[in-house]
Parts: sequence; C-alpha cells; structure tokens
Amino acid sequence: MADDIIRTLTPAEVDLAVDWAAREGWNPGLHDAPAFLAQDPEGFLGLFRDGELVACISLVTYGAAYAFLGFYICRPDLRGQGLGWTLWQAGMARLGGRTVGLDGVVAQQDNYKKSGFVLAHRNVRHGGVARRVAGDPEVRLRPVATDLMPALIAYDTACVPAARPDFLKHWLAPPDGLALMAGNGERVLGYGVIRHARTGWRIGPLFAQAPGVAGALLNALADHAGGADVFIDVPEPNGAALALVEAAGLVPVFETARMYKGDAPVLPLDAIYGITTLELG
Repeated sequence: MADDIIRTLTPAEVDLAVDWAAREGWNPGLHDAPAFLAQDPEGFLGLFRDGELVACISLVTYGAAYAFLGFYICRPDLRGQGLGWTLWQAGMARLGGRTVGLDGVVAQQDNYKKSGFVLAHRNVRHGGVARRVAGDPEVRLRPVATDLMPALIAYDTACVPAARPDFLKHWLAPPDGLALMAGNGERVLGYGVIRHARTGWRIGPLFAQAPGVAGALLNALADHAGGADVFIDVPEPNGAALALVEAAGLVPVFETARMYKGDAPVLPLDAIYGITTLELG
C-alpha cells in the first residue's frame, strides 16, 4: 500500500515545483523561488508518495486576511486519482478565513468555481519582440535602490490586495534583470520589473499612473531584453494596457482567469498594465 504524506516543501523541492510549472508551459522566471519563499516560507506544500513528490500547491499568505494559490500541479502519470484534490483540501484548510486569489488556466475554471471561487477578470499574456511605443518624455526612470524602497513599497501596496515588503526585497533585485521606478523626487508614478524566464523575459509587475508612464517603462524594460522575446500578463479590463502591448507588437499567447474565494479586493486595474506573477498575484 502506498505511503502518502503531505508536508512543506524544502527550497530544493520548490525548485522542482518551478520545473514542473515550466513543463506546463507557464514559463516561470529563472530566479523566482527565493522571492516566493521570502513571502511565506511555509506556503509551498507537497504530497509525497513513497518519498517522491507527486503533487504540489502553493498557498502563500499575506497577513491575516489574504492569500494566493498557485503551482497546483499533479505529476502527469498520476492524474485522475484524487491526489491533487487531497492536497488542495489540506492546503486550503491552512488558510482559515482568508480571501484567496488565484490565476487559473481556463480549462480548470469550472473546477475552481465548484470550490467557491468567482471570476473577477481574465489576464491575457502577450509576447514577442517589443517595438518602441509612445512614452512620456518627461518621465524620469531610475533603477530601484535602497533609498527608494519605502516609497515604492507604499505605491505597490495600493496596487495589490496586501502589503508584501519581504517579497519585494527580492523581486526588485532580479538576477540578470532590471527594476525601474518612474517618478519625480520621492513621488512614485509607476514601476516595472523584467526578469529572465525559461523562454525570453517576463515583465511584471508594470504599474503606472498613466499610459505615458507605462510606455516609458515598457520601452526601457524591453530594451534590457536586448531584442529577445518579452512576455507580460495584462488584465483584460485595462483597455489602455491592451492598446499599449498591441502597439508594441506583442500578441496574445496565453490566458488565465483571476478568481477569488471570499471578498474580492477592489484593485486599481487602470494602473495595472501587467500583473506581477501568476503564482503570487
């Protein structure tokens, strides 16, 4: 009889979960795991059968009121046996009464609805070699540095459901990547991050107060990719964001459903030109 246990993943096992996500076509960043673990070291769970990882899930908490679900994967040769569902139930029990968000693949949307998740909007990933777009020439862009962090964390907190300073300390220093703030003095008008992914480069987040700010950031971040493909997940309700990526010559390649269980947060979607990551929201 198989011996099944559920436990928290080690950092090396989180790296394996990222590899599984890459095989699913989700194209994670090459160096994402340390930032994920900084937010919630206990947030990655695995179901092990006879000592081998057979299913994984992340349920990363942001304080007492919010969490985000990702990395919900069962090993392909063991699907259809209820292993993923067993792990799902154990993970959700850990979250108490928190509101939970996820970015699920469209094929699983109906299953998430059965677990109480409600569709908020679609995110549409666009990708390709980016052309230059119109940007506000008055916008000043600066690499993110320690002295900018307090203002940037405050700005970020207004764009996402919960503060995430521990995550940002890692996310804003991507190996081989670039994090830029747009602003005037300490006033933040937007910021963006580009990081190396399994295929090309991923931009996320891209937050901006106006299309001209977003355009300036997109140009600078895409320049860092050096002509390689870039990918950005755009909330479909933000028409200005869709127009921007289309002007850059990026085309739809993938989509997900942003869903919430519990009270859905009210987010400034007109300022969200690209979400941070499908795994942590």
